[in-house]
Amino acid sequence: MYAIVKTGGKQYKVAEGDVIEIEKLEGEPGAGVTLPAVLLVDGPKITTEVATLAKVTVSGEVVAHTKGPKIVIHKLKNKTGVHKRQGHRQR
Repeated sequence: MYAIVKTGGKQYKVAEGDVIEIEKLEGEPGAGVTLPAVLLVDGPKITTEVATLAKVTVSGEVVAHTKGPKIVIHKLKNKTGVHKRQGHRQR
């Protein structure tokens, strides 16, 4: 059985026992979290009706807060010697 939930502006396909990385989720490690915006539930039959999905929630636990990989941004203007280097790590 799996469900498709929406959080942080993205959609995730989750099943029981899955560990997923979600951006900018509040809560301390070990705290429970509920994701109410379910878009699809697959089980004995697929459920996509809005009235039925309003009753369904997906619950989980915050494991840890980490940062993503380092992304290097390098902008260069041709023939002028102007360049800008910047780094970013998504939480």
